Amino acid sequence: MTQPAPASRSMFAIFGKRDFTLMWSAQLISTIGEALTDLAAAILIFRITGSAFAVGAVLMVTAIPTLVFGLFAGVFVDRYDKKRILLLANLLRGFIVLGIPLAYMTLFSEERPEAFVAALYGLVFVSATVRQFFDPAWEAVLPEIATEEELTQANSFLAVSSFGSTAVGFAAAGFLASSNILLPFFIDALTYFAAFALLIVVRVPKGGAPEPTSIGVVVDNLKSGASYLWSTPILRSIFIVGAPVFLSFGLWNVLLLPMAIRELGGTEFEYGLQEGLTSVGFVIGSFLMARFGDRLNEGSWLVVATAAMGIFGVLYGLAPTMNIAIVLVMITGFLNAPMSIARRLLLQRHIPRDMRGRVFSAFFVSRDVLFLVGMAGAGLADVFPVRELVVVASLVLAGAGVWTQFMPGLGRPATEWRRTLQLLRTTPTAPTVGAGRPANMLDLDRLIDVLPELKALAMERRNEFLAGATVATAPPGFVVVRAGDASDAAFFVLGGRVVAGIPAEGEEFRSLSSMGPGDFFGEIAALTGSTRTANVVADESTDLLEVPAATLKSLMEVPAMNSLISSKLRERLTRTANADLVRLAGLDQRDLKDLRRRPRAQALPKTYSEASSGS
Repeated sequence: MTQPAPASRSMFAIFGKRDFTLMWSAQLISTIGEALTDLAAAILIFRITGSAFAVGAVLMVTAIPTLVFGLFAGVFVDRYDKKRILLLANLLRGFIVLGIPLAYMTLFSEERPEAFVAALYGLVFVSATVRQFFDPAWEAVLPEIATEEELTQANSFLAVSSFGSTAVGFAAAGFLASSNILLPFFIDALTYFAAFALLIVVRVPKGGAPEPTSIGVVVDNLKSGASYLWSTPILRSIFIVGAPVFLSFGLWNVLLLPMAIRELGGTEFEYGLQEGLTSVGFVIGSFLMARFGDRLNEGSWLVVATAAMGIFGVLYGLAPTMNIAIVLVMITGFLNAPMSIARRLLLQRHIPRDMRGRVFSAFFVSRDVLFLVGMAGAGLADVFPVRELVVVASLVLAGAGVWTQFMPGLGRPATEWRRTLQLLRTTPTAPTVGAGRPANMLDLDRLIDVLPELKALAMERRNEFLAGATVATAPPGFVVVRAGDASDAAFFVLGGRVVAGIPAEGEEFRSLSSMGPGDFFGEIAALTGSTRTANVVADESTDLLEVPAATLKSLMEVPAMNSLISSKLRERLTRTANADLVRLAGLDQRDLKDLRRRPRAQALPKTYSEASSGS
């Protein structure tokens, strides 16, 4: 079946999906309300205390739940119904925000305002705690609503609604607070209840029944999430390059005010205009991503946007006038959109459904911690010139963009993802690779050249390896294996390139990957006796060496090959949702979890080797 290229779709086609439109509307409404409360709370605290530190303490209070509950919240999101979490979070936040004006009316007095201030901090803390569960659940639900090809548009328009509604909320909060400081809180509570009403009719696929939860289970889930994040190259790359980015952002954000007022001689109005136009730039950039996001792959967007944002940040630090500075900051806001949207897309496309909560939480926690560390660096402005600090923070950002280009899984060719999807969609009707010829010693030498771990094989083992092995050439577009097929053989790539993907709903695929010389696949079916878990198609003319399960199992006795195969098996078992693997392989649940958490350098569990040797 011929699929239209993603670029030919209308950028607004995603709104044809009822469930996405409801989610988008819920976010638009609730984010306006959230912005109302954020600004109104700051104004109220400042009116009561007259202390800038007291206002800053609100930010610190919102950060504490991230550090205390962030990682654990992700585990619960993975284990329970995500839609219910979203609904409950909106209801709770609505009542919590409603508690602020009620606390003011019952506790506040001019003589002793401390009781109300303490209550306000407490309510802000509880609301921020609830958000630790809401945010990863929201990110985990979106890939259930939008298909692979719709995710770019979906994330772009959600970014539009988030930043656009924040700007509207801030503007409205200032106006409303000037007449009645409590009114923004009442409106915010209503927006949460409205979001609840919209989300209650959103259709989200249900996961499995919740498993019993204990402290040990939660800790095990945290470990498996961290292990998966670190053992998946592209996720590890995002995590690593995110560190300098968020440090830079934290420092940059607290330097904008002294830069505008002290260094550029701007007014408070001009500073506010600078902040507002940054959001406008982000909204414009989000529209750009909705229209052209699929022209480059996510890694390329990350590289270009991060490096360019750093360059324009340097120019901002050198700006001679406030007017020029405002234009430059608006451009950085514009570039921030493709960078943040591309990062979210990479996470959504490479995290399996049952791990999205905990992995997203890990990213949120690291982001917030690094952001706070960067903000703490604002004290350097009392020692060093503000302009120099802005330039340094921007150079760090530009350097992170360049670094991203060389990180595994990022900065790949722009058309790779689209071509991979198109090839995998042909699997049902595409021809299959035929039987190959018997493999010989030259074929093994060729494999050793691209897979050095095999050099450890003694001559006797090399002869055993070739017994039953065959070599075949897969023309471009030919199917090597189909998900669901029965097989007891694995494949090593001698030359060429194949693409693989695990089928999802409809014609969609997840965990897309490409494999070249020295890579191997099919080890799950060969070692466990289960059916194939993914489709594999030749992207170009590819030479493949096929070995039977018995040969692959004998390779496990070679330490270097044991480490290599077991690490790959563990990574792929984590990505697959095939519940029959345990039963068919004779593995118990403990061994499967051991495989998923086991460091790459360690071998397979002993019970696994015993189970394998008996088949």
